[in-house]
Amino acid sequence: MVDATARRTHPTGLYFLFFTEMWERFSYYGMRALLVYYMTKQLMFSQPHASSIYGLYTGFVYFTPLFGGILADRWLGQRKSVILGAVLMAIGHFLMAVESLFYPALFFLIIGCGAFKPNISTQVGSLYEPGDPRRDRAFSIFYMGINLGAFFSPLICGTLGEVYGWHWGFGAAGVGMIAGLIIYLCGQKYLGPDRIMKQAAGEIARENPPLDRSDKSKIAGLLVLIFFNIVFWATYEQQGNTLALWADANTNRVVFGREIPASWFQSLNPLLIFTLIPLINMVWAAQARRNTEPSSVTKMAIGCILVGVSFLVMIPPSLAVTGGAKVSMLWLAGCIFVLTVGEIYLSPVGLSLVTKVAPARMVSMLMGTWLMSSFFGNYLSGYIGSYWETTSKEVFFIALATLAIGAGLGILLVGKPLKRAINQGQSEGASI
Repeated sequence: MVDATARRTHPTGLYFLFFTEMWERFSYYGMRALLVYYMTKQLMFSQPHASSIYGLYTGFVYFTPLFGGILADRWLGQRKSVILGAVLMAIGHFLMAVESLFYPALFFLIIGCGAFKPNISTQVGSLYEPGDPRRDRAFSIFYMGINLGAFFSPLICGTLGEVYGWHWGFGAAGVGMIAGLIIYLCGQKYLGPDRIMKQAAGEIARENPPLDRSDKSKIAGLLVLIFFNIVFWATYEQQGNTLALWADANTNRVVFGREIPASWFQSLNPLLIFTLIPLINMVWAAQARRNTEPSSVTKMAIGCILVGVSFLVMIPPSLAVTGGAKVSMLWLAGCIFVLTVGEIYLSPVGLSLVTKVAPARMVSMLMGTWLMSSFFGNYLSGYIGSYWETTSKEVFFIALATLAIGAGLGILLVGKPLKRAINQGQSEGASI
């Protein structure tokens, strides 16, 4: 049981995880902000080829966490897996500075993220006892760390890469990853022992009893949500793909007589995260006082629908860009604003949900499975993006809106049985 004083604060370990993840996301999004431009402008890849590679890379980054989760749950533990992942990603970022090592660099980044990503997130949940109401708020704080890194990285890495040279941008991403590793190592004493450490100390048995009916029900519910999550990420990830191309080719980027780099638009989403998370949390708190706060499942449905609506915003400007015309940046900003609200309703809610309902001995693997939905989503994002140049822009945005809104409506249609499955045996406060 958590006393009243503790409920008002968070463990020190949360802030070490916050800054570790901040620098890891700085490195990831800094590299991602340059990737399509680097391939099309420096490596001279065609747009469809570059889009496919972008989709494969960003997809596999979220496929390998399944195996990183298994590695942590069964052998290395979460702490050693995070350290291994950080080292591999730092190597990958520095290799990106050499053109001939482009594909080996992507390989190191992919396997490094696989070891790092699921195990840093699950450690946030492990800081809190079952029933602790601070858990959801902790994931909101953690998610702001993600977006703090994502905000600065296009401004720093993007500017260095586009203005001074690609190797400077990729090198800055590597330095960020090393900074995150150092912070994580300094915060070890503030993190709770992982399952492998407890087994080694004899605190828990090494045997794994079979899953009971409640566990199986929760896992089945998560798998259903993962299916819809794929569609969410397929549309959301156009932000770093086709929307980045829109920013570069179709957006008037002149501010006070000077054209800003197209990669800067990728900082708008994380900037809005800082602004909107506290406001949305206040809305949810007010709804909770009136017993009208949506369940986690309903919030995720709302998130998908809002992402669909964000692409509807792009239909009017898409009708105005024929003949090489450029439109106001406010259209793209409006799209990203609505898309960001949708992200807040789905992404941190999903991370928190996994740590709540996953059996303890499978939490990293199931977090990896949850993140793996982004693999299929990102791959689908790249496939969809390959039609950018051969499809009219208004039809392209209508298709994205249809996919995202359809996923949200699908979650609502199966909402009641899904909530029953996930809530089975649930003891934490409000319904999930």
